[in-house]
Amino acid sequence: MFAPSQEEVRRFFCGAWAKHQAVQPLTPLEALAVDWITQHPEYHGDLSDVEVAIAAQFKVEEGRTNPFLHLSMHLSITEQTSIDQPRGIKAAVERLAHRRASLHEAHHEVMESLGQMVWASQRSGMPFDGEAYIADILARASR
Repeated sequence: MFAPSQEEVRRFFCGAWAKHQAVQPLTPLEALAVDWITQHPEYHGDLSDVEVAIAAQFKVEEGRTNPFLHLSMHLSITEQTSIDQPRGIKAAVERLAHRRASLHEAHHEVMESLGQMVWASQRSGMPFDGEAYIADILARASR
């Protein structure tokens, strides 16, 4: 399993965005990242200076979403659906995207499910419950 540091994640997103703006070739993963970055113009400033990005703190009480966590979750969900792991995630996300008429909005709801499942797994010390994750996404698709 690949577990990059916070600094590596921030450098990756800032680097991908800088390459995109300079019209330089992107790796396939950078291209996926840039696809999500372009859908989040509110983060463009956060990605414009890598040294500022590395030092930045995104505290809940400040009311700001951590752009690097948010974009990482988009990439994670994209990867999960591309390989259908956990099994059923692809169909569940497609169903939710159809219901919301937006893959982007579906991803934001899936992020809520993913965050809850990771939190529950960490709190209980039990493995991640992929079936509960899929069930939560499908429940969202039925609302």
